[in-house]
Amino acid sequence: MSVMNGFYRVTQIIRDTLQADENCNTVTYGDITQVDLDKQTMFPLSHVILNGATSGENVMTFNFSVLSMDIVDISKEDGDNFRGNDNEQDVLNTQLSVLNKLIQKMRIGSLYSDKYQVVGDVSLEPFRDRFENQIAGWTATFDIIIENDVHVC
Repeated sequence: MSVMNGFYRVTQIIRDTLQADENCNTVTYGDITQVDLDKQTMFPLSHVILNGATSGENVMTFNFSVLSMDIVDISKEDGDNFRGNDNEQDVLNTQLSVLNKLIQKMRIGSLYSDKYQVVGDVSLEPFRDRFENQIAGWTATFDIIIENDVHVC
């Protein structure tokens, strides 16, 4: 695999892994403001953002942020003081699981063996009301290393 194709492979692997999760209906890429978040049929949604890359002697390091989110349903019934009257905690639990599975597959699972490896700690930040509609979820920011097989002789 050349690094030139490595970018395509890394983004495809992230997409395929997220898409295979039963708690992810749609995977998008790029500028989140270009995604029509009003289309409720897209949810649960994971969105991939490339933050940058670093070229090392033996590896390429890609820094990604992946947002996993779903619509928060508000009940007409009164809730309790802890959980409220919506399913926000359920959304946060489910979408954290989507990201954790992706991360673990690249940390110790089959993707790690295939040399798509998450390195270092992964930052996970919850959000609510970040967008106009009632969406909650998590943003995971992490580095993935792949082999840098470009050699100049």
